[in-house]
Amino acid sequence: MQTSGSGNTLSEAEIVEAALRVVRQDGVEKLSMRRLSRELGVSPMAPYYYVADKRELLDLVATAALTGVRKPPPEFGTWQMRLREIVDQIDEKLRKHPGLGDVLIEQMLGKQLDLIASVMEILFDAGFDDRNVLASYATIHTYLFGRGKVNPRDRGALNDRVLPEAVERAMKHIGDLRGKYSYDFSMDVLIAGLEAQLVRQLERPV
Repeated sequence: MQTSGSGNTLSEAEIVEAALRVVRQDGVEKLSMRRLSRELGVSPMAPYYYVADKRELLDLVATAALTGVRKPPPEFGTWQMRLREIVDQIDEKLRKHPGLGDVLIEQMLGKQLDLIASVMEILFDAGFDDRNVLASYATIHTYLFGRGKVNPRDRGALNDRVLPEAVERAMKHIGDLRGKYSYDFSMDVLIAGLEAQLVRQLERPV
């Protein structure tokens, strides 16, 4: 990598890859322009020649992190199978890049238009009308990118409190919230709920 004053130039790809390394190692919250410059081995001001600020850097990181997500074709299976497949792909990217959901939760109808279109096209194929496609996408978006806000470590703050019996019983499993069990459970509930809404839509009088 370039060192400050070496005369070499950085590329956007090098900057983004360095930022992704920081995110994979330490999470989005540790990514800063100064931390990026250390990762690149350049002066603290060098990245600003290529990226205006942290907001622009995060947009580039989010786009790069989601590279490779592909909409499954119709022959992949039912709309439920196709929806689950594309959400699974996104979830895999989120798990590799801690905190990325915090960036993406703010980007509904923002930067990731191709990805949003892929999910919406599956919903249109399923038979949802225009209004319900948007509502369905918003529900998926909120769960997928916002679920990281539910922090299993929050249980520690309750250790010195007497909890209601129902809460105490449930909180024994709080570690599941970041694992496969909770993800599968939530996706099953989400898709079953969409199925029920689609039936209600189709049964409405025209």
